[in-house]
Amino acid sequence: MFKFAKNTGDLFAELKEEKNLDGWRNRNREEFTAPLDEYFKKLLAEKNLERSEVIDRSGLNREYAYHILSGKRKNPSRQKILALAIALGLNLEETQYLLRYARHGALYPRNAWDAVIISAIEQKLSVMQTNELLHSLGETILLE
Repeated sequence: MFKFAKNTGDLFAELKEEKNLDGWRNRNREEFTAPLDEYFKKLLAEKNLERSEVIDRSGLNREYAYHILSGKRKNPSRQKILALAIALGLNLEETQYLLRYARHGALYPRNAWDAVIISAIEQKLSVMQTNELLHSLGETILLE
């Protein structure tokens, strides 16, 4: 899984002490997140998967999913990011990282809906199986 050279805590500590913001930004340019579509490209390469394969597995509208993966859709919803994470076969740690990368909240086990998603990821369920599990437990499905 792609990782930055510095952890967020170290980066934050440096920023708090920095007097020259422009210099700090220049020194840490490699630590800033790239656009989401670039991160998806890295994930596809790491997992040795084709975009079309992931889109088919995701259950998302094909055109909409292509727009997410190509960067034309800039702020996809948390549910759509989760559908893509499941379709990519990401584990829980990778999914949590993707959610944060996409500027969404991480899955939280004290939230009933999130707990079902966590369980589904741990069980390596498909998007369809995840939706069936959510429905059987009276929760809102991942994709409407």
